[in-house]
Amino acid sequence: MTRLFNIAVIGAGIAGLSCASALQAAGHTVQVFDKSRRAGGRMSTRRNAQEGWQCDHGAQYFTARDPAFVAEVARWQQAGVAALWAPRIAVLNDPSSSPRQPGPIDRFVGTPRMTAPAQWLAASLNVSLGLTIQRLHRAGPHWQLACAEQGLLDTRFDAVLLALPAPQAQPLAAAVAPALAAVAASAHMRGCWALMLQFGGPVDLPFDAAFVNSGPLRWIARDNSKPGRNSASETWLLHAEAEWSEAHLELPAGEAAALMLAAFAALGGPVPQVWTAHRWRHADTRQPLLDGCLWDAGLRLGLSGDWLNGGKVEGAWLSGQRLAAQVLT
Repeated sequence: MTRLFNIAVIGAGIAGLSCASALQAAGHTVQVFDKSRRAGGRMSTRRNAQEGWQCDHGAQYFTARDPAFVAEVARWQQAGVAALWAPRIAVLNDPSSSPRQPGPIDRFVGTPRMTAPAQWLAASLNVSLGLTIQRLHRAGPHWQLACAEQGLLDTRFDAVLLALPAPQAQPLAAAVAPALAAVAASAHMRGCWALMLQFGGPVDLPFDAAFVNSGPLRWIARDNSKPGRNSASETWLLHAEAEWSEAHLELPAGEAAALMLAAFAALGGPVPQVWTAHRWRHADTRQPLLDGCLWDAGLRLGLSGDWLNGGKVEGAWLSGQRLAAQVLT
């Protein structure tokens, strides 16, 4: 008979939820921990129910190429938590001599907001939110977790899986698994400024989303063009370019916003009624690793995340699945 384990997954983003779902389906007891108020990680949406607006300010869309993830996205679509998004896309400030357009590709988004697939996965799992895990404690053959809010937790786990950005996984692994920590330390994750804009009426631009090839911005999108959104609420998202964000990450929000709004105006964008800024400290990885996941069978300690599997939402989900497969073998 296969032994069933009690497993802790730290991180309720797509990688952690994917891994936890696979392990729970195999009969293991799994508890997911996250410091945030809701599951989803960078598949995130800012909402203001009173004012009637929302805006995806993390991952903007996702694609599906691997057959396993194609099947998973089909499950999400069947559950009503994901749909195809077919925006009018432009490429701005293209330095090439002839205009180019992105090739044909299916882009998916969560519905009615980007957090929906993660929330759907989390609904069938034991997820503890608002707990910041600060230390891993070895108790004989088992693990215990120490968190900022409650100290050392009583529950003992047979395995611990870190589904976190590399800079957050590295210090947790450093004291107990230096080899795993060294791999996390080698991943250079970059920040990103995100700016959410609300308007009183439609914005007259000839596209719903655009890749920007020069200046502070790298991506702009009309959030309410996505399926399932309130089309009467005109909301746009600006993402700053990675190197620009890194150079300006410690700016006050107002100063970063002023520079991004000036770049938006240069592209024809109007002044918003209201703006809201968010600073992602670990938005993407300069050169994502291709390990898929990391697993120390002796310690029963593992790492997963998009930074270990080529980046992107699909990479995160597949990384979680691959770590679960390592645990199961």
